[in-house]
This record gives sequence, C-alpha cells and structure tokens, in this order.
Amino acid sequence: MANAATVGISLRDMYLFNKGSLFHSYRTFGAHPIRLADEYGVRFTVWAPNARNVCVVGDFNEWQGARHGMERIGETGVWSLFVPNLEPGTVYKYEIHASTGARQLKADPYAFQSELRPDTGSVVSDAFHYEWEDGDWQRRKQEMSPYHEKMLIYEVHLSSWRNRGKELFWTYEEMADGLVGYAAEMGYTHIELLPVTEHPLDMSWGYQVTGYYAATSRFGTPAQLMYLIDRCHQAGIGVILDWVPGHFCKDDHGLRLFDGTPIYEGADWKRAEKPLWGTLAFDFGRTEVQSFLISNAIYWMDVFHIDGLRVDAVASMIDLHFDKPPEMLTYNNFGGTENIDAIRFLKRLNETVFHYYPDALMIAEDSSAWPAVTSPTYMGGLGFNFKWNMGWMNDMLRYMALDPSERMRHHNLITFSLVYAFSENFVLPLSHDEVVHGKRSLLNKMSGSYEQKFAQLRLFYGYWMTHPGKKLLFMGGEWGQFDEWKYDEALDWMLLDYPKHGAMHDYVKALNGAYGELPSLWERDCDPGGFEWIDVHNAAQSVIVFMRRGHGEQDFSVIVCNFSNRHYPEYRIGVPVPGQYRTVLHSDAAQYGGSLSNASETISSAAAAWHGRPCSLVLDLPPLSFQLLAFSAGDHGPSGRFSALHGLT
Repeated sequence: MANAATVGISLRDMYLFNKGSLFHSYRTFGAHPIRLADEYGVRFTVWAPNARNVCVVGDFNEWQGARHGMERIGETGVWSLFVPNLEPGTVYKYEIHASTGARQLKADPYAFQSELRPDTGSVVSDAFHYEWEDGDWQRRKQEMSPYHEKMLIYEVHLSSWRNRGKELFWTYEEMADGLVGYAAEMGYTHIELLPVTEHPLDMSWGYQVTGYYAATSRFGTPAQLMYLIDRCHQAGIGVILDWVPGHFCKDDHGLRLFDGTPIYEGADWKRAEKPLWGTLAFDFGRTEVQSFLISNAIYWMDVFHIDGLRVDAVASMIDLHFDKPPEMLTYNNFGGTENIDAIRFLKRLNETVFHYYPDALMIAEDSSAWPAVTSPTYMGGLGFNFKWNMGWMNDMLRYMALDPSERMRHHNLITFSLVYAFSENFVLPLSHDEVVHGKRSLLNKMSGSYEQKFAQLRLFYGYWMTHPGKKLLFMGGEWGQFDEWKYDEALDWMLLDYPKHGAMHDYVKALNGAYGELPSLWERDCDPGGFEWIDVHNAAQSVIVFMRRGHGEQDFSVIVCNFSNRHYPEYRIGVPVPGQYRTVLHSDAAQYGGSLSNASETISSAAAAWHGRPCSLVLDLPPLSFQLLAFSAGDHGPSGRFSALHGLT
C-alpha cells in the first residue's frame, strides 16, 4: 500500500471523498502534471475499490500495465501512481484487474480531455492554467439577482449550429468568432450548450456521457472551450451547460462495471437500468458517487467559469418507476416510489453549488408535478433556483396546433398556466426536444396556410415573450426553421434569403430587443404582482389582454393577443391610468411579414371605463396578431427608449 504523502495526496481528502464531501475531488483525482520530489511528471489517481490490481497504460509503456502498477492508498479504495517525465498530451487508460481475474481497459472517470471519437483514450491535460479576461463579467454577476434580471437563453447544439459538412465541425474558437457575435446582436442574454461533456455517439447529442470532466474533443481542446466561454462573458453573455447526472452510457471504456463491479451504478439492476435510453442510473446513495457528481458541477463553474447548469431529466431521477416496465418496479423503504437517495443528492448538490457560487443558475428540467423544486432546501424544497415550465409548453403547443375555429372551446390552454405561474421560478422552454422525432418544427406545428403559419408563430412568440417566466429558444427557431432539427447537418441558414423567413428573423430580433428594454417584462417574473389580467374570459373571440408590471408605479406594459382568424377593427380594452400608450411591437407589421404598412402609433386613452378599469383604448386587432404597448409617462417614461430602437414614431 502506498503512503498518500509520497504522491502528494491528503489522507483528509481521501476521508472526505469516502464520506461524499470532497467537493473539489478533481484537484486530487485524474491525471495531474505536477513536480514531485524534484521530478516533473504526472500523478494518476483513480477510485476502484474492488479491483485486485490497477495499472496505468499508454504509448509511454507500450500499453503494458506491468510496468506501471498503481498502489492502493490504505482502505480508501483509491489507487495512485506518479510517473516521471510524462507531459500533457499523453494518452492513457487504466488497466483494471477485477477480483474475478478479468482484465479491462477503462478511460479515466476524471479525465480532463479525451481522444477524438472513435478513439476512447484519456489525455493528460494542463487545462487548469487558462488566463481569463472575464473579470468585469464576474463582478457584474455578483451584483445581479437572476430573479429580477432579464434572461433570454439561446439553446445551441455546437455540431449543427454551423459546420462545413457531415462531421466537419466548427472549432470552439470558430464558435467564439461566429456564435458569440450573433447571439449578442440578436439580444440573447445567455447561451445554453447541449452537453459538451465527452460522449461516444454523435446522435446522442451529448446526453449519453462517458467523460464527465472532459469537454468533447469534437470541437477542440479544453482551453479552446474556455476561450469560447471567455468571449461570451466579454460580450455580456452568460453560459449555461446542459448537465446529465441522471444516467450514463454503457460503453465498455466508461463507468459501467468500472472495477469489475457496479460501483457507479449500484448493484440492484432494477434501479440501475434505464431501459428507455439503454443507459444506467447513478447510485445516488453511494457517498463516493456523490463526491464525483457534486465535484463535477463545481468543476465546470470553477475551471470553466460556467454560469449555471440545466440539470437534465430530474423527473427520471426522483421517481423509481419512471419509464420502468412492471418487472422492474421497486419501492423505497417506506413503500413509496420516490427515490429518496436521488432527492437527498439533489438537495445536497444545490446546497453545495450555492455555497461556493451564490450567483449560479441551477435549472431543473423536470416534467413532473413534484412540489417546491425551486424552494430552498431548508423549506423542504429541492433547492434549484429555476425550473422548466413543461406544462405551459405542452398546453401552448397543443393550442397553437388547433384550427382557430376550434380555439374557443380550448381557451383554458392559454390561461391555465397563470394559475400556477408563481408556484415555482419558471423558465419557458422552446427547446430542441420539441423539434425532433416527428414532432415537427415550431413553424410547422402552427395550423393553417403557409402565410398563417408565420402569423401564428409571430403571435405565439409574442405571448411567450410577455408571459411571466424566463425564456429559452432553440437555435433555428428565430427564423422559423421549417424542417425538424437535424443533429448531423447545419441549420438551414439559406432560409434567411427567403422573405418570410428573413422577416421572421427581423421580428424575433425586434421582440428580443423589446424584451431587453422593457423591465416590466422581467423584473417581477417570480412575483404575482408583476402580472395582471385585463381580460381573461373572452373565449368566444379567442382574445386575451393582460399587463406586466415592473418595480416602478408607471412601469407597465399592456399585451393584446388575438388567437382567432377574425378581424376586430374596433376592440376596446381597459387600461389602469389615462395617458398615452405607445405600440412597441406589432406582429402584423409589414416589415415582419404581416399586412400593416403603418403599425406604429401612439394611442390616447378614452375616459370610458372598461374591463373594470377607469379608462380604455380602442385598438384594431388583425387576425392572429400580437400587440405590445407601453405606457408613456412623458419624455422620461419607459416608452422613450423605443422610438429609436424599433423605428416607432
């Protein structure tokens, strides 16, 4: 057995790792170039508690494990070895000798870089020494509260945003030059990257991981990903990483049966197997697995300056019966179906992340009705600060697919979300999951003719942008991608040359700009006082009218949505105060593909009371249209910002 000190490892760290509390375990585990006893080399450290023997192999020893056998550190289940004269760039694996005598080669669970697939070796990386230039961003972030700030997320799959052909990917650096400027110009506040952790299969989109600590080599090196994130921050754009703690893939070089036994997935096959995806679930009750996963969340924020994590498939983690056939059903110790270990893990994960990074974003992708997902753990919640609103998304996409003549009978689909809109801190997602597997693109989900599809998508986007909650849009949606998302092809950028798609792109840019400039649309997203219905009951005409309020008394916006295919030329709506109301954005404006050549106007209120308000406006409501109006309190009022931004007079 090795003396931990001889390889520069703290026994206290080993104790904390075994107890599930070593939250920076990546500083110890993996392959670290270090100087030890006046020699420069690489220290390798791996957890394999049930192995008979572990060796490090690679080109440096002709893949002969006998030359570099690792030594066990006490009874910790950890093995370590310092190999002098190795450099960053060295390819290696662990040769695991199981207790049965079987021998297998495994990639390093803590590898900071991997070979480009289909090769599966781990690569010694010097990724911890990047010189960051995002100090201003980090300081600003500490001063902001995400609940009261605008959050407009652009969801991006790097392989297919832009490329030069099948498997001819742009590099992280090329994305820094192309993607960052585009996102900033379009007004997005954050970019969310589909998992960039190492994965063997392109068509998994990154959701079946083999290297949780390795940025995929498809697009370059870890330092190049850091450069991309750095450039985002310098442009004022946050970066969110899709993170997948719910399951991992079964590839032989990965975590499955890592030391010949199920140490990451747990021994109960009924709980370990994820039959829907052909993957394995982590054993969330095992303390070393907790150290591994919680450290991984911290790692992306610490080493890569990631601003937050969108935690994938929370519902599948907390429900023992999720997508399980009858023969695989299990129950917890109390006879219930809740995965108590996973619930405890998620609470501890969020507590730890917010301890080290109080300004982090922890966003749950949760399709269940589990309560208090975004409540603090000390109040019994899971401790996330945001959750995807899957209910709103499903209801609205169902509603928009209806023929307008049918909508009067389904009015509740557009209004029900406000019953629970403030029960959690929500993100409204229009994500990649809604535009694949035969679900059709967002544009093609809309009912009606070719022209009506565009009108309906503009209307839908307007309602989405003004509904309480932060926002997320998958790439291509901003110009009305007509085909479904194709993971192995670039987006259809040529559509921007077609008038309807180009106009849609202009509309989304204008809508994003209006959102960013109107605090009433985001300052009180998580506060019921930030929303007020003006007219919720007009199912017969499929029209809704509501207000969004900011912190200022006169900082409010009025939103009118006509979901019918009928024209209402003199439609009266109640407003709370007399004065001037400026049309900030009209979805039927000709410049956005609509029919109105002059949709810009300032409207004076009339003294006639309406909708329980002391005064009212009379509007022209074209079919399938959205209008956003801002109250004008004079030259210094909120609307003064918009005449220059949107060309409104």
